[in-house]
Amino acid sequence: MTNKNDARIQELLQKLTLEEKAGLCSGSDFWHTKAVERLNIPAVFMSDGPHGLRTQKGEADHLGLNESIKAVCFPAACATAASFDTEMANELGTILGNECNAEGVDVLLGPAVNMKRSPLCGRNFEYYSEDPYLAGKLASSYIQGVQSKGVGTSIKHFAANNQEYRRMSNSSNLSERTLHEIYLPAFETAIKEAAPKTVMCSYNQINGVFSADNKNLLTEILRDAWGYDGCVVTDWGAINDRVQGIKAGTDIEMPGSGGINDAEIIAAVKDGSLDEADLNKVVERILHLILDKEQMNGTVDWDEDHKKAVEIEKESAVLLENNGVLPLKEGQKIAYIGEFAEKPRYQGGGSSHINSWNVTSAMETANEKNRQTTYEKGFSADKDLYEEDAAKTAIECAKNADVAVVFAGLPDAFESEGYDREHMQLPKCQNKLIEEICKVQKNVVVVLHNGSPVECPWADKVSAVLEMYLGGEGVGEATDALLWGEANPCGRLAETFPLRLEDTPCYLNFANDKFNVDYTEGVFIGYRYYDTKKMAVQWPFGHGLSYTSFKYSNLRLEKETMKGQDTVVVSVDVTNIGSRAGKEVVQLYVKDQTNTAIRPEKELKGFCKVALEAGETKTVSMKLDERSFSYYNESLKDWYAATGTYKICIGHSSREIALETSVEYITEKELPFTVDMNTCLGDVLAHPVTAAVFQEMMKHAGSHLASEEQVNNKDDLMMQSMMNSMPLRNFKTFVQIPTAAIQGMIDHMNAALDAAKNQ
Repeated sequence: MTNKNDARIQELLQKLTLEEKAGLCSGSDFWHTKAVERLNIPAVFMSDGPHGLRTQKGEADHLGLNESIKAVCFPAACATAASFDTEMANELGTILGNECNAEGVDVLLGPAVNMKRSPLCGRNFEYYSEDPYLAGKLASSYIQGVQSKGVGTSIKHFAANNQEYRRMSNSSNLSERTLHEIYLPAFETAIKEAAPKTVMCSYNQINGVFSADNKNLLTEILRDAWGYDGCVVTDWGAINDRVQGIKAGTDIEMPGSGGINDAEIIAAVKDGSLDEADLNKVVERILHLILDKEQMNGTVDWDEDHKKAVEIEKESAVLLENNGVLPLKEGQKIAYIGEFAEKPRYQGGGSSHINSWNVTSAMETANEKNRQTTYEKGFSADKDLYEEDAAKTAIECAKNADVAVVFAGLPDAFESEGYDREHMQLPKCQNKLIEEICKVQKNVVVVLHNGSPVECPWADKVSAVLEMYLGGEGVGEATDALLWGEANPCGRLAETFPLRLEDTPCYLNFANDKFNVDYTEGVFIGYRYYDTKKMAVQWPFGHGLSYTSFKYSNLRLEKETMKGQDTVVVSVDVTNIGSRAGKEVVQLYVKDQTNTAIRPEKELKGFCKVALEAGETKTVSMKLDERSFSYYNESLKDWYAATGTYKICIGHSSREIALETSVEYITEKELPFTVDMNTCLGDVLAHPVTAAVFQEMMKHAGSHLASEEQVNNKDDLMMQSMMNSMPLRNFKTFVQIPTAAIQGMIDHMNAALDAAKNQ
C-alpha cells in the first residue's frame, strides 16, 4: 500500500548522513526520539500508560520515582479484562488518546498483553488475562480506540515476559508450540486487527536469544508471518547487541545510551559487518513513525474522565460470592472495617504509577450519600500487623451491625513492577481479623483490592466477596454503587483463582533459577490446566455473579459441517429471568474430540457481553473459523485442525457450561508423514496411503504378525497394543524379514506418500 509520506522518506534517506541514521535509532532522553533539525525531522514523544498518563515534564525516570503530571488513573488491566467488554476497552482507549493529544504525547506505551503464567508475577496487574484469545481481543479494541485519535500505541512486552525476577537477563525456555499457542496469539490478534504503531520487545531471552536480538521473533514471525510494518521499540534498557538488533529488526533503542550504541552502528557499517541496506530498512520504519503522526487537538475535562473511570470500574468488578446479603439495603446498620475503606489501593507500582487526579474512597462516598455506616480501621492498609486494640474495636463494631463489610487487599509493597510476589496470601492480620469477625457476625462481606489472585481461607465462611481489583481512582464510588445496588455487578474473572499457590501449573518452575525459567507446563496454563485435571479451584475462569439471573436456550449452528477455511456462526438465546436489569457475559468454548494431539479440555474461542432488562431475551451470535479449532503443529510449523468432531460449549464460566452441540470439521491440510525404521506399525496402519501399501506388500510376502482371529479380537488388548507400538525395525526379530527387505517396504511406502502428495 502506498503511503503519502513514501516519497518524502525516500528523499530523506538520500540526505541523511550515516551518523544521523544511526542517531535516529535511539532516544535522545527518557521519553523522546532524536530529531534531525536540519532536515525538519521532529522527535517522537512517548509516555507510560496503559491505564492513564504517567507523563513526566521534568526529570524523567522509568519506575515512577519522580512525579508526573496530574492525570486520571483508570482501572488497571487486571480489572478492565474482567469486564469482558471490547466496546468498553475501545472507549477507554479513545479517552486516553484524547488525553495524549492534550498533553502532546505521540505514543502511549501500552497495552500489556503478557500471559498470567503465575499469580506471583509482580506485574500481573498490568496484564489482561491467562487466556490469549481474551487478551488479544481486548487489546485490539483498546489500540483502535487510542489510535483513532492519531496517537500511537506500543503493545508490550514481546514476548514470553512472565516474571519480574531477573527479567533483564533470564531466558524463557519453551517449546515452539507453547510459544505460538499461548504466548504469541494475543500479540498476533492485536497486531493483525489493530496495527499498533509500535511493538515493544521485552527484556528477557527466549530460548537463549534476547528478544531485541531475535530475528525469528522480530522479523520471521512479526513481520514476515504477521505482516507487521510498524516500529519495534525496546523496553527501556532491553538492548543487548545493538548491531545484531538492527539485523534482527529492532528499530528504536530506548532510552538511548548517550551515543555509545550509535557509534557501534556506525562502526559496523564502515567495517562491513552491517549492511547499510539493513540500517536503511530500520530508518525507513522510524521515519514512517515520525512523519505519519496525525496532529489532533485535545481538550480534556478531567472531572468528566474521572466519572468515566468510575463507570468502567463498575463494569469490571466481579461479584465472586453472594448468599443474598448483597445488595445492602437502606435502613441496615453497616460496619465498614479495614483501612482500604478510607485509603483504597487502586493502582500498582512502577512505570504505570499515575499521579492521580481525584481519588475517592468508599467511606467518603458513603458519607456523601448519608449511608448508615460506621467505620473502624481494624488493620492498616500498608503493613501486616495485627493490633489487638484496633482489632477488638473492629470486632465489636462488626458484632453490633447488621452487615460487616471488610475492605481487604494487598499492600503496595506486596506487588509491583521490579519484583515478584513471594506468596499468594493476604497479610496475616487481615485473614485473622476476617476469621474473628465471622465468629460474631453471620453477614460478612469482603471487598478485595488486589492486582492478582489471593488465597481466601475464609471464603466458605463469609456471605459475599466482591473483587474490585486495582480499580483506578474512582474505585470508592464504584464500590459504593455495587454494594448498595445502584449498579449490578457484571464482571467475570479473566484468570483462575486457585485454592493455593502449590496448585498452580508452574509452581515448580517460576522465578527460582538465576538464568533460566523452563515452561514445562507447556500449553497448560490457567484454566487449561485446572479444567483438564478437573482440579478444585476457588473460583474458575469466567466466573462472576449478578443481582439477577440468566438462562440460555436454543443453541444452534449455521451449519453442522465445515471445511477448510469455512466459518460457522454459533447462536444462542439469553434470557434475563431475574427481577432487575443486568449484563451477562456469554462464553463460547471449543473441545477437540479428535484425539489427534494432547490439548486442553476446552479453550475460549468467543465471548459477548449482553445487556438485558428483566424478562428480556436476546440472541447472541459468534463466529468460529478454522483457527478456532486449531492447535500449533510443530512438524507442520503452522496451525492445524484435524478432521473430526468438535464440541461447542456455551456457558457462564469455564466450569459452568449450560449448553453443548457439535460441529464436524474437515481439514484441507495434511500433516507431514514419512516412514522410517522407527515408525510404529500403528502409525503406518492409521494412514490411508501407507496402510494400503503395507497390507498389499505383506499379503504378497505371505507374512502375518498374528492370526486374523487375534488381530480382529477387540478383547485382545495386549496383542493390539504390542502390534501398534512395534517399530518396523522389529520385523527382523518377530517376522524374520531381512533389513534390506524392510527398507524396500519403507521406500515403497514413502514413494506412495510422495505420489499422493503430488496428485
